[in-house]
Amino acid sequence: MKEKFTELAEIFGLPGEITAIDLISNGNINTTYDVHMVHEGKVYRYVFQKLNIFVFKSPKRIMKNIEKITAHIADKLEAAGKSRDCVMHFAHTAEGKNYYMDEQGFWRISEYVPGSVTYNSCEDLDKLRSAGQAFGEFQTMLADFDATALYETIPNFHNTRSRIAVFFRHVNEDPCGRVEEVREEIEKIRAFKDMAIRLNEWIDSQELPLRVTHNDTKINNVLFDAETGEAKTVIDLDTVMPGLVAHDFGDAIRYAANTAAEDEKDLSLVHLDMDRFRAFTEGFLSEVKSALTPLEVQTLALGAFTMTAELAVRFLDDYITGDAYFKTLYRGHNLVRTRCQIRLAEEMLSHMDEMNGIVSDVSGIAF
Repeated sequence: MKEKFTELAEIFGLPGEITAIDLISNGNINTTYDVHMVHEGKVYRYVFQKLNIFVFKSPKRIMKNIEKITAHIADKLEAAGKSRDCVMHFAHTAEGKNYYMDEQGFWRISEYVPGSVTYNSCEDLDKLRSAGQAFGEFQTMLADFDATALYETIPNFHNTRSRIAVFFRHVNEDPCGRVEEVREEIEKIRAFKDMAIRLNEWIDSQELPLRVTHNDTKINNVLFDAETGEAKTVIDLDTVMPGLVAHDFGDAIRYAANTAAEDEKDLSLVHLDMDRFRAFTEGFLSEVKSALTPLEVQTLALGAFTMTAELAVRFLDDYITGDAYFKTLYRGHNLVRTRCQIRLAEEMLSHMDEMNGIVSDVSGIAF
């Protein structure tokens, strides 16, 4: 590993000697390392990452998207008199590329942001509010960026209607002989279907605008200042592409407002925490409300349910087709994840009026 990373450091023009390599276990897709290098007596830290090209089949397009949006955000920060350090920086090769590909994989290196921490889960309402501000600011800074200038790196990524259609086709095919054991979960998804695809209907009618969206707004994709606890920047930009604001808001709520882990086996622990919901909503709308249409605001709570139901579909689809997409730690891991998301979706349905009430109260828009 050290020999390979030394080679990569040379390719990306990073001086010094590697002194430590630590695997970062967060994330279900890519393989990521925290790499320490010493140059002229000073320690530098970098994030070396190998992209999962089974999931991301067009990695060069991902890096082109990232180059475009990080440059746009950096210009916005500079114009506002803010530090450009509040945006991710990727190392470049001598050819000017922000990636390198060889027979061992597709590689990239980003700077490690000093004094930063991430949280896999968080009950601190101030931090959740700050995370909401970070994702809201991300949306606002890209509000004038033409979303059609970005590649759709994973076609139909948050096309819930398409996800569900593919899922039921796989149910009929039953490629791994696992369908019979998950009949109850399949029927729950069938019951969710009509509500889960309502955002698709608004996209079809062009009542909701497509914007530049992050599409993976978990709280562990926000870097926080280790001392102040305030959010510093949004990271993990692989899925940035055209989408709905409700997708970003909804996925953040799905993750942050769940009282249990995403793969909790004890479903009695899975609940929607409304205090966390309000805190994130307050932070998010404080930054982005002025850039949204009234209908976009009105669909935020629905987005939370939609993203939760969609992820339940994705986990269960991966399970019945052989666990090829998400990293799993044991047989049935994706099924455990499925059941957790279904339980959370049920909670969201029972709290939909309350969620809508909070969004209305925070935004000042009656609906």
